[in-house]
Amino acid sequence: MRVLVVSGIWPPDSGGPASHAPALAAFLRERGNDVEVVTTASAAPEPTGYPVRWADRSSPLRHARATALVRGAAARAEVVYATSMIRRAALGAALARRPLVVKLVSDEAFERARRSGRFEGTLDEFQSAGGARFRALRATRDAALRRARHVFCPSAYLRRLALGWGLDPERVSVLPNPAPEVPQLPPREELRAELGLDGRLLAFAGRLGPQKSLAVALEAVAAVPGVTLAIAGDGPDRAALERHAQELGLGERARFLGGLPRERVLRLFRAADAALLSSSWENFPHTVVEALAVGTPVVSTAVGGVPEVVTDGENGLLVPPGDPAALADALARLLDDDALRERLGRAAAPSVAGLAEEATFARIEEELLRAAAA
Repeated sequence: MRVLVVSGIWPPDSGGPASHAPALAAFLRERGNDVEVVTTASAAPEPTGYPVRWADRSSPLRHARATALVRGAAARAEVVYATSMIRRAALGAALARRPLVVKLVSDEAFERARRSGRFEGTLDEFQSAGGARFRALRATRDAALRRARHVFCPSAYLRRLALGWGLDPERVSVLPNPAPEVPQLPPREELRAELGLDGRLLAFAGRLGPQKSLAVALEAVAAVPGVTLAIAGDGPDRAALERHAQELGLGERARFLGGLPRERVLRLFRAADAALLSSSWENFPHTVVEALAVGTPVVSTAVGGVPEVVTDGENGLLVPPGDPAALADALARLLDDDALRERLGRAAAPSVAGLAEEATFARIEEELLRAAAA
Protein backbone atom coordinates (compact mmCIF):
# COMPACT_ATOMS: atom_id res chain seq x y z
CA MET A 1 0.00 0.00 0.00
CA ARG A 2 1.19 3.50 -0.84
CA VAL A 3 0.27 5.99 1.90
CA LEU A 4 0.56 9.77 2.03
CA VAL A 5 0.79 11.08 5.60
CA VAL A 6 -0.18 14.74 6.08
CA SER A 7 0.85 16.52 9.28
CA GLY A 8 1.02 20.23 9.96
CA ILE A 9 4.06 19.78 12.20
CA TRP A 10 7.04 17.46 12.11
CA PRO A 11 10.16 16.97 14.25
CA PRO A 12 11.84 18.99 15.65
CA ASP A 13 8.46 20.70 16.24
CA SER A 14 6.71 19.95 19.53
CA GLY A 15 3.16 18.65 19.67
CA GLY A 16 1.05 15.54 19.29
CA PRO A 17 1.06 15.31 15.47
CA ALA A 18 4.85 15.70 15.44
CA SER A 19 5.07 12.59 17.65
CA HIS A 20 2.28 10.58 16.05
CA ALA A 21 3.00 11.05 12.36
CA PRO A 22 6.67 9.88 12.35
CA ALA A 23 5.86 6.94 14.63
CA LEU A 24 3.01 5.83 12.36
CA ALA A 25 5.16 6.32 9.25
CA ALA A 26 7.87 4.09 10.75
CA PHE A 27 5.28 1.43 11.63
CA LEU A 28 3.77 1.44 8.14
CA ARG A 29 7.22 1.18 6.57
CA GLU A 30 8.12 -1.77 8.78
CA ARG A 31 4.94 -3.48 7.57
CA GLY A 32 6.06 -3.17 3.95
CA ASN A 33 4.07 -0.07 2.96
CA ASP A 34 5.46 2.85 0.97
CA VAL A 35 5.20 6.18 2.80
CA GLU A 36 5.46 9.79 1.72
CA VAL A 37 4.90 12.82 4.00
CA VAL A 38 3.70 16.37 3.44
CA THR A 39 4.17 18.87 6.25
CA THR A 40 5.00 22.50 6.98
CA ALA A 41 8.26 23.58 8.54
CA SER A 42 10.52 26.54 9.19
CA ALA A 43 13.52 24.70 7.70
CA ALA A 44 14.13 21.49 5.81
CA PRO A 45 13.26 18.48 8.03
CA GLU A 46 15.96 15.96 8.87
CA PRO A 47 16.34 13.22 6.22
CA THR A 48 14.36 10.02 6.74
CA GLY A 49 14.05 6.76 4.88
CA TYR A 50 11.09 8.16 2.94
CA PRO A 51 10.27 11.48 1.22
CA VAL A 52 9.22 14.36 3.50
CA ARG A 53 7.99 17.26 1.39
CA TRP A 54 7.41 20.57 3.12
CA ALA A 55 5.87 23.98 2.66
CA ASP A 56 7.76 26.91 4.17
CA ARG A 57 5.76 28.01 7.19
CA SER A 58 6.93 31.62 6.80
CA SER A 59 5.62 31.95 3.24
CA PRO A 60 2.35 33.85 2.67
CA LEU A 61 1.57 31.15 0.07
CA ARG A 62 2.11 28.25 2.49
CA HIS A 63 -1.52 27.08 2.39
CA ALA A 64 -1.60 26.94 -1.41
CA ARG A 65 1.86 25.33 -1.46
CA ALA A 66 0.83 22.67 1.06
CA THR A 67 -2.33 21.87 -0.91
CA ALA A 68 -0.31 21.54 -4.12
CA LEU A 69 2.17 19.23 -2.38
CA VAL A 70 -0.67 17.08 -1.07
CA ARG A 71 -2.24 16.88 -4.50
CA GLY A 72 1.02 15.83 -6.15
CA ALA A 73 1.93 13.29 -3.50
CA ALA A 74 -1.63 11.95 -3.29
CA ALA A 75 -1.52 11.18 -7.01
CA ARG A 76 1.37 8.79 -6.26
CA ALA A 77 -0.43 7.24 -3.27
CA GLU A 78 -3.41 4.95 -2.84
CA VAL A 79 -4.74 6.65 0.29
CA VAL A 80 -4.19 9.88 2.23
CA TYR A 81 -3.94 9.95 6.04
CA ALA A 82 -4.19 13.37 7.70
CA THR A 83 -3.46 14.09 11.34
CA SER A 84 -3.72 17.87 10.91
CA MET A 85 -3.99 20.33 7.96
CA ILE A 86 -7.26 18.50 7.33
CA ARG A 87 -8.82 21.05 4.98
CA ARG A 88 -5.72 21.16 2.80
CA ALA A 89 -5.44 17.37 2.92
CA ALA A 90 -9.09 16.98 1.93
CA LEU A 91 -8.76 19.40 -0.98
CA GLY A 92 -5.53 17.85 -2.23
CA ALA A 93 -6.92 14.33 -1.92
CA ALA A 94 -10.10 15.34 -3.77
CA LEU A 95 -8.10 16.92 -6.60
CA ALA A 96 -6.04 13.73 -6.89
CA ARG A 97 -9.18 11.57 -6.50
CA ARG A 98 -7.78 9.62 -3.58
CA PRO A 99 -9.58 8.44 -0.42
CA LEU A 100 -8.94 10.23 2.85
CA VAL A 101 -8.66 8.90 6.41
CA VAL A 102 -8.40 11.45 9.23
CA LYS A 103 -7.12 11.46 12.77
CA LEU A 104 -8.99 14.36 14.34
CA VAL A 105 -6.75 15.89 17.00
CA SER A 106 -8.60 19.19 17.44
CA ASP A 107 -11.18 21.54 16.00
CA GLU A 108 -9.00 23.39 13.50
CA ALA A 109 -11.74 25.99 12.89
CA PHE A 110 -11.81 26.87 16.60
CA GLU A 111 -8.02 27.02 16.83
CA ARG A 112 -7.84 29.29 13.80
CA ALA A 113 -10.46 31.60 15.33
CA ARG A 114 -8.48 31.70 18.58
CA ARG A 115 -5.15 32.38 16.82
CA SER A 116 -6.68 35.29 14.92
CA GLY A 117 -7.80 36.88 18.18
CA ARG A 118 -11.40 37.06 16.96
CA PHE A 119 -12.74 34.51 19.45
CA GLU A 120 -12.00 34.29 23.17
CA GLY A 121 -14.50 31.66 24.31
CA THR A 122 -14.27 27.94 24.91
CA LEU A 123 -14.24 25.12 22.37
CA ASP A 124 -17.84 24.21 23.21
CA GLU A 125 -18.98 27.84 22.95
CA PHE A 126 -17.41 28.15 19.50
CA GLN A 127 -19.70 25.49 18.07
CA SER A 128 -22.69 27.84 18.20
CA ALA A 129 -20.90 31.21 18.01
CA GLY A 130 -22.57 33.65 15.63
CA GLY A 131 -20.90 35.67 12.92
CA ALA A 132 -20.31 34.99 9.23
CA ARG A 133 -16.61 34.30 9.67
CA PHE A 134 -17.15 31.65 12.34
CA ARG A 135 -19.93 30.02 10.31
CA ALA A 136 -17.63 29.92 7.27
CA LEU A 137 -14.81 28.32 9.30
CA ARG A 138 -17.17 25.66 10.62
CA ALA A 139 -18.60 25.03 7.14
CA THR A 140 -15.18 24.40 5.58
CA ARG A 141 -14.22 22.17 8.53
CA ASP A 142 -17.38 20.12 8.13
CA ALA A 143 -17.02 19.84 4.36
CA ALA A 144 -13.45 18.55 4.68
CA LEU A 145 -14.32 15.97 7.32
CA ARG A 146 -17.40 14.71 5.51
CA ARG A 147 -15.13 13.73 2.64
CA ALA A 148 -13.18 11.33 4.87
CA ARG A 149 -13.83 7.60 4.59
CA HIS A 150 -13.12 7.32 8.30
CA VAL A 151 -12.39 9.71 11.17
CA PHE A 152 -10.48 8.55 14.25
CA CYS A 153 -11.02 10.54 17.44
CA PRO A 154 -8.61 9.98 20.34
CA SER A 155 -11.37 10.68 22.89
CA ALA A 156 -15.08 10.09 23.32
CA TYR A 157 -15.33 13.81 24.09
CA LEU A 158 -14.05 14.77 20.63
CA ARG A 159 -16.24 12.14 18.93
CA ARG A 160 -19.34 13.64 20.55
CA LEU A 161 -18.26 17.05 19.31
CA ALA A 162 -17.61 15.75 15.77
CA LEU A 163 -20.98 14.05 15.54
CA GLY A 164 -22.51 17.44 16.22
CA TRP A 165 -20.91 18.61 12.97
CA GLY A 166 -23.06 16.18 10.98
CA LEU A 167 -20.54 13.38 10.50
CA ASP A 168 -21.82 9.85 9.91
CA PRO A 169 -21.54 7.95 13.24
CA GLU A 170 -20.60 4.79 11.31
CA ARG A 171 -17.49 6.54 10.03
CA VAL A 172 -16.32 8.04 13.33
CA SER A 173 -14.64 5.91 15.99
CA VAL A 174 -12.67 6.43 19.19
CA LEU A 175 -9.03 5.35 19.04
CA PRO A 176 -7.03 6.65 22.03
CA ASN A 177 -3.53 7.93 21.51
CA PRO A 178 -1.09 5.08 22.09
CA ALA A 179 1.29 4.75 24.97
CA PRO A 180 4.90 4.81 23.72
CA GLU A 181 7.16 1.82 23.91
CA VAL A 182 9.21 2.86 26.92
CA PRO A 183 12.96 2.22 26.69
CA GLN A 184 14.98 1.09 29.67
CA LEU A 185 15.39 4.26 31.72
CA PRO A 186 17.95 5.03 34.43
CA PRO A 187 16.78 5.71 38.00
CA ARG A 188 15.04 9.03 38.63
CA GLU A 189 17.97 10.59 40.49
CA GLU A 190 20.38 9.69 37.69
CA LEU A 191 18.07 11.29 35.15
CA ARG A 192 17.84 14.45 37.23
CA ALA A 193 21.62 14.70 37.36
CA GLU A 194 21.75 14.18 33.58
CA LEU A 195 19.24 17.01 33.05
CA GLY A 196 20.84 19.30 35.62
CA LEU A 197 17.65 19.39 37.71
CA ASP A 198 17.10 18.65 41.36
CA GLY A 199 14.63 19.18 44.20
CA ARG A 200 10.87 19.02 43.74
CA LEU A 201 10.36 18.82 40.01
CA LEU A 202 7.39 19.20 37.64
CA ALA A 203 7.56 18.67 33.88
CA PHE A 204 5.58 19.96 30.92
CA ALA A 205 6.09 19.07 27.26
CA GLY A 206 4.22 20.45 24.29
CA ARG A 207 3.68 23.40 22.01
CA LEU A 208 3.82 26.73 23.81
CA GLY A 209 0.56 28.21 22.54
CA PRO A 210 -2.70 29.60 23.96
CA GLN A 211 -4.29 26.16 24.36
CA LYS A 212 -1.82 25.11 27.07
CA SER A 213 -2.47 28.17 29.30
CA LEU A 214 1.03 27.92 30.73
CA ALA A 215 0.68 31.31 32.41
CA VAL A 216 -1.71 29.54 34.80
CA ALA A 217 0.92 26.84 35.43
CA LEU A 218 3.61 29.44 36.15
CA GLU A 219 1.34 31.27 38.60
CA ALA A 220 0.56 28.00 40.38
CA VAL A 221 4.25 27.10 40.61
CA ALA A 222 5.02 30.56 42.01
CA ALA A 223 2.59 29.81 44.85
CA VAL A 224 4.30 26.52 45.82
CA PRO A 225 7.73 27.12 47.39
CA GLY A 226 10.71 25.09 46.29
CA VAL A 227 9.19 23.66 43.12
CA THR A 228 10.83 23.79 39.69
CA LEU A 229 8.90 23.51 36.42
CA ALA A 230 10.87 22.17 33.44
CA ILE A 231 9.20 23.18 30.17
CA ALA A 232 10.09 21.22 27.03
CA GLY A 233 8.79 22.69 23.80
CA ASP A 234 8.59 25.83 21.74
CA GLY A 235 5.91 27.93 20.17
CA PRO A 236 4.46 31.40 19.68
CA ASP A 237 3.96 32.09 23.41
CA ARG A 238 7.48 31.25 24.55
CA ALA A 239 8.82 34.81 24.81
CA ALA A 240 5.72 36.03 26.67
CA LEU A 241 5.90 33.06 29.05
CA GLU A 242 9.58 33.70 29.78
CA ARG A 243 8.74 37.32 30.59
CA HIS A 244 5.85 36.20 32.82
CA ALA A 245 8.13 33.80 34.69
CA GLN A 246 10.54 36.69 35.32
CA GLU A 247 7.71 38.94 36.52
CA LEU A 248 6.65 36.21 38.97
CA GLY A 249 10.22 36.02 40.31
CA LEU A 250 10.58 32.35 39.42
CA GLY A 251 14.17 32.61 38.20
CA GLU A 252 15.67 29.12 37.86
CA ARG A 253 12.39 27.59 39.08
CA ALA A 254 11.07 27.94 35.51
CA ARG A 255 13.40 26.15 33.10
CA PHE A 256 12.65 26.57 29.39
CA LEU A 257 14.42 23.67 27.67
CA GLY A 258 13.26 24.22 24.08
CA GLY A 259 12.09 21.42 21.82
CA LEU A 260 13.23 17.93 22.76
CA PRO A 261 13.00 14.64 20.82
CA ARG A 262 10.48 12.15 22.13
CA GLU A 263 13.02 9.94 23.89
CA ARG A 264 14.35 12.92 25.88
CA VAL A 265 10.78 13.95 26.75
CA LEU A 266 10.24 10.48 28.23
CA ARG A 267 13.42 10.86 30.26
CA LEU A 268 12.26 14.27 31.49
CA PHE A 269 8.88 12.90 32.55
CA ARG A 270 10.55 9.99 34.34
CA ALA A 271 12.80 12.43 36.22
CA ALA A 272 9.85 14.51 37.43
CA ASP A 273 7.67 14.08 40.51
CA ALA A 274 4.65 14.86 38.32
CA ALA A 275 3.71 15.98 34.82
CA LEU A 276 1.80 19.26 34.72
CA LEU A 277 -0.90 20.25 32.22
CA SER A 278 -2.77 23.53 32.65
CA SER A 279 -4.66 23.56 29.34
CA SER A 280 -7.86 25.50 28.69
CA TRP A 281 -8.96 22.91 26.14
CA GLU A 282 -7.63 19.53 25.09
CA ASN A 283 -8.48 16.39 23.19
CA PHE A 284 -6.43 13.44 24.46
CA PRO A 285 -2.88 14.72 24.96
CA HIS A 286 0.01 12.51 23.87
CA THR A 287 2.15 13.88 26.68
CA VAL A 288 -0.30 12.74 29.37
CA VAL A 289 -0.06 9.17 28.08
CA GLU A 290 3.73 9.46 27.80
CA ALA A 291 4.09 10.65 31.40
CA LEU A 292 1.85 7.89 32.73
CA ALA A 293 3.69 5.27 30.65
CA VAL A 294 6.99 6.05 32.40
CA GLY A 295 5.35 5.87 35.83
CA THR A 296 4.86 9.58 36.55
CA PRO A 297 1.51 10.87 37.86
CA VAL A 298 -0.24 13.77 36.15
CA VAL A 299 -1.70 16.96 37.61
CA SER A 300 -4.02 18.41 34.98
CA THR A 301 -7.02 20.52 34.27
CA ALA A 302 -10.17 18.44 33.74
CA VAL A 303 -10.75 19.44 30.11
CA GLY A 304 -11.75 17.57 26.95
CA GLY A 305 -10.65 13.96 26.94
CA VAL A 306 -8.14 14.28 29.80
CA PRO A 307 -10.53 12.71 32.37
CA GLU A 308 -10.78 9.68 30.07
CA VAL A 309 -7.14 8.81 30.86
CA VAL A 310 -6.42 10.63 34.15
CA THR A 311 -8.63 9.51 37.02
CA ASP A 312 -8.57 11.90 39.95
CA GLY A 313 -6.98 10.28 42.97
CA GLU A 314 -5.92 7.15 41.07
CA ASN A 315 -3.15 8.06 38.62
CA GLY A 316 -3.20 11.82 38.99
CA LEU A 317 -5.11 14.85 40.22
CA LEU A 318 -7.63 16.95 38.26
CA VAL A 319 -8.57 20.60 38.78
CA PRO A 320 -10.83 23.10 36.98
CA PRO A 321 -9.26 25.07 34.11
CA GLY A 322 -8.16 28.68 34.53
CA ASP A 323 -7.75 28.46 38.31
CA PRO A 324 -4.11 28.94 39.45
CA ALA A 325 -5.06 28.62 43.12
CA ALA A 326 -6.75 25.24 42.63
CA LEU A 327 -3.78 24.05 40.59
CA ALA A 328 -1.34 25.24 43.26
CA ASP A 329 -3.35 23.43 45.95
CA ALA A 330 -3.22 20.19 43.96
CA LEU A 331 0.53 20.52 43.40
CA ALA A 332 1.18 21.17 47.09
CA ARG A 333 -1.02 18.24 48.04
CA LEU A 334 0.89 15.88 45.75
CA LEU A 335 4.38 17.11 46.55
CA ASP A 336 3.86 17.28 50.32
CA ASP A 337 2.38 13.79 50.60
CA ASP A 338 4.98 11.11 49.82
CA ALA A 339 2.47 8.28 50.23
CA LEU A 340 0.00 9.87 47.81
CA ARG A 341 2.69 10.60 45.22
CA GLU A 342 4.04 7.05 45.43
CA ARG A 343 0.56 5.53 45.16
CA LEU A 344 -0.34 7.59 42.11
CA GLY A 345 3.05 6.80 40.56
CA ARG A 346 2.59 3.05 41.04
CA ALA A 347 -0.78 3.23 39.26
CA ALA A 348 0.45 5.40 36.38
CA ALA A 349 2.00 2.86 33.98
CA PRO A 350 -0.65 0.14 34.55
CA SER A 351 -3.38 2.68 33.75
CA VAL A 352 -2.18 2.97 30.13
CA ALA A 353 -0.94 -0.59 29.67
CA GLY A 354 -3.86 -1.33 27.35
CA LEU A 355 -2.89 1.45 24.92
CA ALA A 356 -0.14 -0.41 23.08
CA GLU A 357 1.27 1.50 20.12
CA GLU A 358 1.38 -1.53 17.82
CA ALA A 359 -2.32 -2.32 18.28
CA THR A 360 -3.30 1.32 17.71
CA PHE A 361 -1.25 1.63 14.53
CA ALA A 362 -2.51 -1.72 13.25
CA ARG A 363 -6.07 -0.41 13.57
CA ILE A 364 -5.14 2.66 11.51
CA GLU A 365 -3.44 0.49 8.89
CA GLU A 366 -6.56 -1.67 8.68
CA GLU A 367 -8.71 1.38 7.92
CA LEU A 368 -6.20 2.68 5.38
CA LEU A 369 -6.27 -0.65 3.57
CA ARG A 370 -10.06 -0.62 3.57
CA ALA A 371 -10.18 2.92 2.17
CA ALA A 372 -7.57 2.17 -0.50
CA ALA A 373 -9.52 -0.88 -1.66
CA ALA A 374 -12.90 0.86 -1.80
